Amino acid sequence: MQAFTDLATAAYCPRKLYYRRLHDDFEPSENVASIRNLAFRYRELLDPRADLDAEPIATTLTSYRSNLGRVKARLDRWDELVDPPETRALLRGKDANGIAHKLLSNPSAPVIVSPGSPPNEGVWESHSVWATAAAKALSWEQGEMVETAYVEYPAYGVVRHVRMTTRRKAIYRKALRVAESVDGPPPRLRDDSRCEGCAYRGECGTKTRSLRSRLSL
Repeated sequence: MQAFTDLATAAYCPRKLYYRRLHDDFEPSENVASIRNLAFRYRELLDPRADLDAEPIATTLTSYRSNLGRVKARLDRWDELVDPPETRALLRGKDANGIAHKLLSNPSAPVIVSPGSPPNEGVWESHSVWATAAAKALSWEQGEMVETAYVEYPAYGVVRHVRMTTRRKAIYRKALRVAESVDGPPPRLRDDSRCEGCAYRGECGTKTRSLRSRLSL
């Protein structure tokens, strides 16, 4: 049985998963927790009288409220997203278990809350894997198909809809195989931007080129 976070990390970097397991390093930092907490305060954050200067938002006040306003206008499940029937739910599936930060109902859908930044479109592959794992586990528990999930980026006021496509499920199965097979350090990534902010970079030994060297190629 694999953890959702293991699968997401396997999709991001198998070697990082090895080091996380080696050090039993899975507790989120206090900063991560404070950012995720924003996802449960959207109505308060949208109030024009609210002072957001001390909040862990990663964009300007105008952009933040504009982003949240667009989500409210376009997402037909806004009310349920703001006030979900269940929060921080432990889901146990056939192959993986873990936390869905919110659960929506009618139809059922898990919600994953990321402390990071969103891509220009869609969601990052690691978040896609986590969302798919949560949807499949919820489907297993309820005995019915769960065809959709959501990923929130509350530091930016962005919410993305994730459909359970054939390609997305195939990426999930690949991450599952990788997570199951990691019993020693996998090969290093080669000069990848993912290495630059990795907490295990020194231990891993991966070297990255400077921006100047990249531009000189």
